[in-house]
Amino acid sequence: MIEQGEGPAVLFAHGFPDTAETWRRQMRAVAGAGYRAVALDMRGFGASYAPPEAELYSALHVVGDLVGVLDALGIGSAVLVGHDWGADHVQRAMVMRPDRFRAVVSLSIPFLPRGELSTWDGIRQQGLGEKYYAFGMMEPGADANFEPAAKTIPSILYWLSGSPSPDTGWDPVDPARHMLRPAPVAVPEWADPNYVDHTIRSFEKTGFNGGLNHYRGAQATFDLMAAFKGAVIQQPSLYIWGAADGLCQLFHPTPPTREELLPLAPGLVDVIAVENVGHWPQHEAADRVNAELIKFLDGLESPEGPGPAGRNV
Repeated sequence: MIEQGEGPAVLFAHGFPDTAETWRRQMRAVAGAGYRAVALDMRGFGASYAPPEAELYSALHVVGDLVGVLDALGIGSAVLVGHDWGADHVQRAMVMRPDRFRAVVSLSIPFLPRGELSTWDGIRQQGLGEKYYAFGMMEPGADANFEPAAKTIPSILYWLSGSPSPDTGWDPVDPARHMLRPAPVAVPEWADPNYVDHTIRSFEKTGFNGGLNHYRGAQATFDLMAAFKGAVIQQPSLYIWGAADGLCQLFHPTPPTREELLPLAPGLVDVIAVENVGHWPQHEAADRVNAELIKFLDGLESPEGPGPAGRNV
């Protein structure tokens, strides 16, 4: 776990394949704006707890981790910021523990309430069971496909970003455009070399099994969250996504508006699409993300509260 700054708490949750270091630029900006920034290696990643059982990676377990961090630091409540799987987990935290989490910023993953079908069954129902990338990642021994980290981490960072030329980047339902193709560069121009090196060294130590268990644990999340079926995020929220992100393009065949997403998150303040940016907005568009994040946080502290803007940029 890393932290800096003083003031109202902001807790950052990363996704796959990543560590708490992915948030360094956001943490510096947030701390400089008068907030206490905290980021953890999520369960299964980096220096964190990494049980082998996939069912121990459900959102209920991960939300317990987030509450545990607040308890350990003596923090009563926090704003959550999540990316990728971290976004999915912090969204569940908003529904399950509104007493501890007062607002949320989601990067790259939109919120979907617990419905009739699990995520994976819904994708199968769309006829994508043979194509969707995540099913292969959940297979036993799939972590071996991600070795060695020195080759696969640069590949994943590059192909999921907005850097590749049109129609060559990662496509989550086109196996020919998979994320593990050799990257043409060791470090994308938008990435801090120290961050890339830290990520590689982290996965060289841990392997990828713990991280992939977040995919395998998604069905357990569905099974355990029956009591939260249809529950929406009532607290203030912000959604930021990269318009060149293959995953977001699958979620959003047409760019979503705030009005379209309000039924799922009545406290939604804004929806921001960042052009020419892929799956890593916290790196590819760090200054923009930092500015929007601080604007959102400052709005929470304002007597008037955060105001809806409802714009796509």
